Amino acid sequence: MRKGIQKPSIPAPGEGKRGEEGYLGYLLRQAAGAYRLRVERALDDFGVTQAQFATLTMVSAYPGISNADLARLAVLTPQTVSLIVGNLEKAGSLVRRPHAVHGRIQHLDLSDSGRALLKKCRERVQKLERELTAGLSATEQRAVRRWLVGVATADATG
Repeated sequence: MRKGIQKPSIPAPGEGKRGEEGYLGYLLRQAAGAYRLRVERALDDFGVTQAQFATLTMVSAYPGISNADLARLAVLTPQTVSLIVGNLEKAGSLVRRPHAVHGRIQHLDLSDSGRALLKKCRERVQKLERELTAGLSATEQRAVRRWLVGVATADATG
């Protein structure tokens, strides 16, 4: 048995490699995880996950969207989208319509109850986003958004 060997302590979020000196990729992942947890807690009493909220949001923004396009827009796997859509359909929040030509493609739309649910969820998420940006000026918010879009689209342009 070795004495005197201590394990390094794991830093709290915002400290050590989890802080300003950390790798950007890790910091983005850490921030995304923290945001997802906050959204899930905010929407928990509605029984809606962050991925379901993203799905409802994208179907609202792009009525008639297909599962494949929804997966790309919501940054989810097709398998995950299939499960989410099935669950939201069972809950009465989404409706599927067959494509006019392609039998396997279905279009997605929100039901009236889905629109009402999305409205309640949006209010909670918008409150979270206001809290996130409370210390930022409008110029700083635009810069953060521009940078995040640049990170997300770097492969597409380069």
